[in-house]
Amino acid sequence: MKSKNTRAKPDLSKLAIETLAVRAGTRRTAEYQEHSEAMFLTSSFCFDSAELAADGFAHADQGFIYSRFTNPTVSMFQDRLAALEGGEACIATSSGMAAILTLAMAHLQSGDHVICSRSVFGATIQLFTNIMGRFGITTTYVDLTDTKAWQSAVQENTKLFYLETPSNPLTEIADIKAISKIAKKAHALFAVDNCFCTPALQKPLALGADVVIHSATKYLDGQGRVVGGAIVGSKDFVMGKVFPYVRTAGPTLSAFNAWVFLKGLETLDLRMKQQSQNALAIAQWLEKQPGVKRVYHPGLKSHPQYALAKRQQKAGGAILSFTMKGGKKAAFKLINQTKLCSITANLGDTRTTITHPATTTHCRVSPEARKAAGITDGLVRIAVGLENIVDLKNDLVAGLK
Repeated sequence: MKSKNTRAKPDLSKLAIETLAVRAGTRRTAEYQEHSEAMFLTSSFCFDSAELAADGFAHADQGFIYSRFTNPTVSMFQDRLAALEGGEACIATSSGMAAILTLAMAHLQSGDHVICSRSVFGATIQLFTNIMGRFGITTTYVDLTDTKAWQSAVQENTKLFYLETPSNPLTEIADIKAISKIAKKAHALFAVDNCFCTPALQKPLALGADVVIHSATKYLDGQGRVVGGAIVGSKDFVMGKVFPYVRTAGPTLSAFNAWVFLKGLETLDLRMKQQSQNALAIAQWLEKQPGVKRVYHPGLKSHPQYALAKRQQKAGGAILSFTMKGGKKAAFKLINQTKLCSITANLGDTRTTITHPATTTHCRVSPEARKAAGITDGLVRIAVGLENIVDLKNDLVAGLK
């Protein structure tokens, strides 16, 4: 029979990210003291008395009642990600887009105004324009890298600043500190999508953001297995505004997916370092290819925000894009000639993926908006995985001829 664990818990604030990714948020059951995180595949939780049930429902944010909004496995993932991001609290959702919707529904109301980078995922533009727009919420889209444009777009009813950095797919870099000052002066919430970098490479909260958004589907899992999202920020905002919305509306992350994400986080730092290194090597090689017009990767000295990326990120990340001189025809030829790279719009996998943004991730964005965002018909995006660099080059070279 196991004795009750009386060991003191480590101070998370003093632990490095590699340690937090493995240890933070772990809960063990009193009876079994399991080493690996348990998967709680249950819809509800029992109480020993009616009085305890009443108290549990009255304080739903402090215990486990119903897996639509409280589950031990999901809580472990939330606590670990919050620790990695340096946030006070986290709420997990069923997908990255569910996280953005949850943020909007928890924070905004009819008549509010949003300032959003035009260099965001296509579905994010659809969400703010076509869905939130139906409820009287307006959005102004600005150049991600133009801090003056963010300032000029501020209105009296501006309540939210939203951006991705690096951007998808051109890897533009936003000056988080500078935009944070504008948002604070406007008394607006500042949310940063940290999907491309993850906390292994970038800490938006430390740079002045109020909220971090994740599509956990990408690098937090890292192996293309499950879908999920997360919102990280202060306890007052996450538990005071986001949790009540999730409790009622139910954009729920399953316990199984949360367990997979927990396993993914354990190797996050290692994967991001190696995949960033691989991506930079491929980007440098692509710059020398005659059929390539331009390459976009924050680790390249040719990148417009190279100096900012060096200050703001630990590495350039695993995403790169490049423009083919022959336009869409050349881009399709390159993609179709590959045998190793996976032709899919998803990213964040250990396996390298390749896609044509104009006809996949941004196909629902108007041609005018794509042009304004720099997403041309000749643009190809590669999310570099963990394969051997020589093998990847050999896979691409046929389509570059």
